[in-house]
Amino acid sequence: MHKSNPFKHLHQDQGEGKETESSLLAKRVTLVIFVAFLLLFPHYAPWEPAYQKSDSLLQMIFTLYFFVANQTLGIVHEAGHGVCYILPCPEFLTMANGTIFQLLFPGLIAYYYYRKGNLFAAMIALFFVGFSLQYTAWYLSTAHEGLILPAHQSFLGVDAIHDFNYMLSAMGLLAYESLIAGLTRFVAYLIMLTAVIGMFFEAFPNKYKSRWGSSGWRRRKKDF
Repeated sequence: MHKSNPFKHLHQDQGEGKETESSLLAKRVTLVIFVAFLLLFPHYAPWEPAYQKSDSLLQMIFTLYFFVANQTLGIVHEAGHGVCYILPCPEFLTMANGTIFQLLFPGLIAYYYYRKGNLFAAMIALFFVGFSLQYTAWYLSTAHEGLILPAHQSFLGVDAIHDFNYMLSAMGLLAYESLIAGLTRFVAYLIMLTAVIGMFFEAFPNKYKSRWGSSGWRRRKKDF
């Protein structure tokens, strides 16, 4: 028995023919969710200055989400370090590779969908590049706490070296930690906002067809 794929709108070739109403509806609902997330993010992300702890349902939802996201990003981050434990990487690259992997993972997903001509899916992945960079900004902001990351703060549960304390110290930039973390946070928000704007144009293509042309701003599918 044939079963319909609820994620078909993420895999269909976007450049061919007109999209169905159900596909556009799915995009618009997804857009609303991401806009709401972006607006609420500063209030519920535990590392943000505007964060206020409460017992509300939204707080519990965001707490659960951040827990899952933290575990996912933590695994990818540690995998980046793990590659350099296997390969003969310079020590500085070993420290940096966790963050590189953490950003590269959603970035490559965005590039994959961009090459396939599915810009809406690419924008979703791009949003998570910005989200991952938010974690990087927070991690940067704790570099002043010392070179050794205590076991209770380490993802692996053992004492570890603080990546950014090591890297900023090596570059003589530890004194500028707050500035660098702030700029990183700004870029992260900019990426997330850009992704949401991109989703908007993909969710409402007909309104901007005359401005962008008959095929909108979409990229033709390219096979790898």
